[in-house]
Amino acid sequence: MSNSFQPPAAPVEQFTPTGPAGAASVSTDAVRTALTGVIDPELGTDIVELGMVREIAVDKGAVSIEVALTAAACPLRDQLRTDVERQVRALPGVRSVEVRTGVMDAGERSALMARARLKAQERAVTTDIPARAKVLAIASGKGGVGKSSISVNLAVALARRGLVVGLLDADVWGHSVPRLLGMDGPVQARAGKMIPFERVVGAGLLKVISMGFLSGEDEAIMWRGLMLNRAVQHFLEDVRWGALDYLVIDLPPGTGDVQMGLARMIPRTEVLVVTTPNQAAQKVAGRAADMARRGHIRVAGVIENMSAFTCEHGESYEIFGSGGGQRLAEQIGAPLIGAVPLDANLAAGGDTGMPVALDDAGPLAAVFAAMAERVTTEISPLVEMGTCSARLLERVEEALGPIGA
Repeated sequence: MSNSFQPPAAPVEQFTPTGPAGAASVSTDAVRTALTGVIDPELGTDIVELGMVREIAVDKGAVSIEVALTAAACPLRDQLRTDVERQVRALPGVRSVEVRTGVMDAGERSALMARARLKAQERAVTTDIPARAKVLAIASGKGGVGKSSISVNLAVALARRGLVVGLLDADVWGHSVPRLLGMDGPVQARAGKMIPFERVVGAGLLKVISMGFLSGEDEAIMWRGLMLNRAVQHFLEDVRWGALDYLVIDLPPGTGDVQMGLARMIPRTEVLVVTTPNQAAQKVAGRAADMARRGHIRVAGVIENMSAFTCEHGESYEIFGSGGGQRLAEQIGAPLIGAVPLDANLAAGGDTGMPVALDDAGPLAAVFAAMAERVTTEISPLVEMGTCSARLLERVEEALGPIGA
């Protein structure tokens, strides 16, 4: 009689069908869920909720989508098509994406405007931010990667292009934007609303608001949860922003209350994720992108800070490693907008309130100018409104009265 031990038979594994190259097959429900992250910038609601998604077809990883527009000449057509493709391509198992556009009939337009009015009435936050303004939140997975410096210099570079740019310092605990720009409070108010500090930048204008204008630079802000969210909501509701082309928001690091609140308060926000080249920072930054997408916020791109340092003799040194920005961009399916070299002038400019994006004698002004150009022409370009849903909403309000009345 044998006394050798016989292990139990292994259970039979169940396998899920897969698409090309072993990737999990994609479903129409997954595609529809992804499309809830595509926001109509005029109406501030996703295209699924608005009934703009007419058809979704999936065949072995090839996805075909038809989006119905309110007008044939709608200037948002290209932007919506691009946003749809980006959201769907990020799904596992997708080989290709075809986006077709059609035109709504009278019944579909009527239903869309009814949904738009209902959603507008449900919104908890009413802001002075113009509907056409692009909202860019600068995020990072951890502190110490230079997120605030990137926010300030990108905002300055955008303003140098002749744009009106708002800069909201939503890093309530670690507010540093006033020092980085050489600004000091207190904030003035008019008709119950705060007036942002203004700084003329070339042919453009920078408008700035920060907790740093309301408290001392050395004073600790010991707020959590609802208080943090209320502070950011206060900056959105109770600031007289006036005309704006872009609003740049410097978020606190990590994936906490402010980030979640912003997704609810301004759903049309787009996120730029900042990382340093090393792999550890890249992995943490990936969580910020994941949180944005869970809140149906578009991740518009990646910026790498503290790239290779070049000494006065021309030698280049990768002090913080290399490739983190490109790896993160590939990981999350978003473009690498630019890489900012490690340069002592970046920190020095912050200490003196003179952003390096203004210093044409240094190498970094050109770097930030190039990123601003990509943002305005490729990543998040401004859209001329007035011929599609915005015009329709105006007509509805003329006939029925303003929303919320």
